[in-house]
Amino acid sequence: MRAVAVWALDSGTPEKQTEECPRESGVLVAPVATVATGATFVHMRAVGIKALNSRLSKYVRLAAGGETVLVTDHDRVVAELGPPRPGRSPVLADARLADLVRKGVLIPPALPSETPLPKPRPVMPLAELLRELDSDRSDR
Repeated sequence: MRAVAVWALDSGTPEKQTEECPRESGVLVAPVATVATGATFVHMRAVGIKALNSRLSKYVRLAAGGETVLVTDHDRVVAELGPPRPGRSPVLADARLADLVRKGVLIPPALPSETPLPKPRPVMPLAELLRELDSDRSDR
């Protein structure tokens, strides 16, 4: 199968060509390469910061749907808005914990424990604890 790239020189939008020809009615057709049938191309949109600011919810919905949106500033890509990475928890608290781990504030366990932790044993009976607490407070 032969792939053909089509550029519309006048209208700015691609037009469907049925025959391979170098130029016909303002359309330039150039052979690209042999491609596999059923190939998937990821579609990316590029949006300027001003347009992103005015239609942020639209681009967030596109990103949530799996599309990657390139954010540009003066025709230079400065950021990407895309779907969450695989394995990312949808819960915000988990994302904050992951951020703390990345910053080095938290250290995750080396090996996750399969067995539950043992129940903590009381240091002293409750009655004795309350007696000591009362005696400490009486000194004040």
